[in-house]
Amino acid sequence: MRKLRVLVANRPRLMRELLLQTLSDQPDLEIVGEVPNEAEITELVDKTRPDCVIVGLDKHETRPNLCGFLLGRYPQMKVLAVAPELGVSRFYWAVVDIHSREVETSEDGLLSALRSLPGPLDTSIEVGSMSTVVNGNS
Repeated sequence: MRKLRVLVANRPRLMRELLLQTLSDQPDLEIVGEVPNEAEITELVDKTRPDCVIVGLDKHETRPNLCGFLLGRYPQMKVLAVAPELGVSRFYWAVVDIHSREVETSEDGLLSALRSLPGPLDTSIEVGSMSTVVNGNS
């Protein structure tokens, strides 16, 4: 079975280290790199071609700017944005548009999101054009 390739590009350092520790214990995941700041993400994505990039999420309802760029350039890749201090995580993928869904901000929630990555043509978990239902609200 092919391992899911993950690039951890989260800040601050403590959060990045916790993610790395959690993910490195998973036999079906391969950490292909880590990067402490956004300026280095694109270069490392070009080199490592991960299946998923984990980034920091600054605002609950706002898609990270980097997300649009990465999914536009690598539509097969997925982005998991994490903001543990806000108790929020969001999972982004692209089919024709960029989509997202809220993810439980816990070890189990993040691992479940990584393992449920849709394939390039899988639209079975499509939530709609650039929107999602969050806590029962649109």
